[in-house]
Amino acid sequence: MQDLGIRVLFMGNNMQRLLLGLWVTIRISMIAVALSIVLGIFLGMLMTVKHPVVKALTKFYLEFIRIMPQLVLLFLVFFGLTKSFGINLSGETSAVIVFTLWGTAEMGDLVRGALISIPRHQYESGAAIGLTKWQVYRYIIIPQILTRLIPLAINLTTRMIKTTSLVALIGVIEVLKVAQQIIEANRYTVPDSALWIYGTIFFLYFFTCWPISLIAKRLEKKWKAA
Repeated sequence: MQDLGIRVLFMGNNMQRLLLGLWVTIRISMIAVALSIVLGIFLGMLMTVKHPVVKALTKFYLEFIRIMPQLVLLFLVFFGLTKSFGINLSGETSAVIVFTLWGTAEMGDLVRGALISIPRHQYESGAAIGLTKWQVYRYIIIPQILTRLIPLAINLTTRMIKTTSLVALIGVIEVLKVAQQIIEANRYTVPDSALWIYGTIFFLYFFTCWPISLIAKRLEKKWKAA
């Protein structure tokens, strides 16, 4: 009977190392998402300003981040800043910076879309019944914006979790980097270990992102029906 390569998962602490690598991936994603939400809300509000300079700068930032591949940004931050300016950045810090820049641009555009989707008459109606500007936002505008934003922000989270696999290329010991190390260490004793290691990573990503996607879909359906 052929020796199954699945045994590589249970050799030593390989499975524990994979799970720890997954935690690094999730940690980078969650920090970047949290920062992106805060900065993205601010950026989205700026993007609705009619001032031509502000409008041009925010549009340039959005287009620049969208056009530039995340991998190139990672290399620019991790290798470029370190070499050119002598800034000592770890791989994780560089990853958080890059994914925050990306997430802020994406979140900002979502906030902008949510803000401009609110009809102008709702602001005017709130003012007409005696509400202050803050009360209009608190009781009328913000609840509607949240129903539009939360499912989209959750989907952005899943995208960011999957994209953080790129950080292995700048030396961050996340789940894919751990997988490469395990495969390399067992290339002679377990030649087909790659199938089982990468297959396991597939399911780790799936069971991490799938519940998040289900929550987003459920919230979207609930609020559309409301």
